Amino acid sequence: MGDISEPRLVLPIVAAFSRYPEALAWGRTEAEAMWGPIALQSDPFLLTETTYYDEEMGPGQRKQFWAFAPIRSPEELPAWKHQSNACEVRYADLKQWPEPRPLNLDPGYISEAKLVLATTKDRDHRIYLRDGIYAEVTLHYRRKAWTSWPWTYPDYQRAEYHAFFDRCRLYLREQLAR
Repeated sequence: MGDISEPRLVLPIVAAFSRYPEALAWGRTEAEAMWGPIALQSDPFLLTETTYYDEEMGPGQRKQFWAFAPIRSPEELPAWKHQSNACEVRYADLKQWPEPRPLNLDPGYISEAKLVLATTKDRDHRIYLRDGIYAEVTLHYRRKAWTSWPWTYPDYQRAEYHAFFDRCRLYLREQLAR
C-alpha cells in the first residue's frame, strides 16, 4: 500500500485569448489580482487552428499564456476555473465590444510531468474534480519533450507553445528546489 501524501506544488497558468489587446490587458490585471504576479508570459499567438470561438468572440483571436509566480497546490484548480469564469462575465458585462464573449480565460497548471487544463465540459478523457469542474491532461512531458494525446487541442501541439511550457517547467523545477 502506498503512503498518502500531499501533492507536489504546481505552476498555475492561464491561457487568455481575445481579439482585443485591451481585453487581454484587463484580464492580465484581474488575473494578477486573483493569483499573484506573473512570472512568465508568452508572446500573443494568433489562433489559427480553429474557428470554434469565432461566433461568440469574433475572428482573429490571439492567445497568450501567463504563468504565476507563487507555485500552489493542484487541488485549487476548480476554484481557479470558477474565478476565471466570473472574471469573463465581469468583462463581458462592461459591454465594450459587440461580441458576447470578448475574453476567454482558461486556467490550468504545469507540473513536472504534465499540462492540465480545467473545463466545465465532461468527456471520456476528463476527470471530475468538484463543483462542476473537470480536469484534462492536455500534454504530458516524456523523453524531454511535450507530447500530445489524441484529444490535445491542435494549437497546443504547436512548437511555440511547447517552448513556452519548457520555460514554465524549468521555472517550476527551480521553485521546487528551493
